[in-house]
Amino acid sequence: MITIGETVYQLDDPLVMAALAAGAVVLLILLLVILALRAAARTARATEPLAQQLGHLGQNVQSLANGQEGLRSSIQMVSDTATSGQTQLAQMVEQRLAGVQQQMQDRLADNAMRSQRALTEMQERMRETLHGSSKQTATSLTALQERLSAIDKAQDNITKLSGDVLSLQDILSNKQTRGAFGEIQLTDIVTKAMPSDSYSLQATLSNGRRADCLIHLPNPPGPIAIDSKFPLEAYEALRNAKSDHEVNEAAKFLRTSVKKHIRDISEKYILDGETADGALMFLPSEAVYAELHANFPELVREGFAQKVWIVSPTTCMATLNTMRAILKDARMREQAGAIRKMLGQLHRDVELVLERAGKLETHFDQARRDVEGISTAAERAGKRAAKLDNFDFEELAPEDPVNVVKLGKDG
Repeated sequence: MITIGETVYQLDDPLVMAALAAGAVVLLILLLVILALRAAARTARATEPLAQQLGHLGQNVQSLANGQEGLRSSIQMVSDTATSGQTQLAQMVEQRLAGVQQQMQDRLADNAMRSQRALTEMQERMRETLHGSSKQTATSLTALQERLSAIDKAQDNITKLSGDVLSLQDILSNKQTRGAFGEIQLTDIVTKAMPSDSYSLQATLSNGRRADCLIHLPNPPGPIAIDSKFPLEAYEALRNAKSDHEVNEAAKFLRTSVKKHIRDISEKYILDGETADGALMFLPSEAVYAELHANFPELVREGFAQKVWIVSPTTCMATLNTMRAILKDARMREQAGAIRKMLGQLHRDVELVLERAGKLETHFDQARRDVEGISTAAERAGKRAAKLDNFDFEELAPEDPVNVVKLGKDG
């Protein structure tokens, strides 16, 4: 039993027990609160660095959040830019693809046109080639036919020439006809190379010998005789020789024949006071001439010793042209006096022309001065006529006694 003031509370009273229990609970709570406060203080003192760290962490988290927000904005911007770039890239790729496709179509069309044109040109060239080939073939056939005709004509000519060769062999087989052949060839060469009045054919000398040709050269050297010789038998024997003995015999025969011809020409056609001191032996065959100079130089020297010059058709033509130049020079010397006289007359005529030209120049000078005087007088007359034409009579005042000319009765 508990007495508080005048009130007595029984301990077994439920209310008291409840009140006691409640008070105990309140005390316990207070005690717990006190303990909690102390613990909180200690905790607060212990967690103050942690709180600071948490504050810093919060700031960092806030900064991280801000950075995350910026990163999100950047990502959004990049995404938008990527989307826009992808769109532009897609448009550009589409445009590029369209352009490439258009270029490919244009190139394909161009290539198709070129191929068509090339095919057309190739067809045209093939057609022209075929036409040209056919034309060329026809031309070739025509030319071949013409050549065959020419070959037939040549065959006929060869046949005829064979007959002519046989005739020539028949001619050359006879000494007289062979001599006539050489004389004809010599005559043909002389008539072509020399003036008609500078030679005599078959000229007879004072000793009664007759030369095949006599060239009338002035002194010196004087007329030169040309005689035709043709040692054909000896040459043919040399060409047809097989053994060394035959070659030696043919060579001996040729030496003997040529020496005899040289001696005959030297004795018959070289006359003192009548002809030149040399003569020409004409060989109508280049082969015989070449054989003598190639294998028989002693015969050539023999001719030089006896002043008999051996010539062939070619060298004879050259020698005759030299003689023609000598004749021309001699005739020029003969005409030198007449030419000198003509030059004197020409000089006198030139002097007369110069004298008359001087007189004519004097007349022309006088006429020029007269024409200049006439031109000057005409110019003065023209100026005076112009002044009279420009003179104005109306400008004169009748009352002005100075400008009025009085006419008298006497005139």
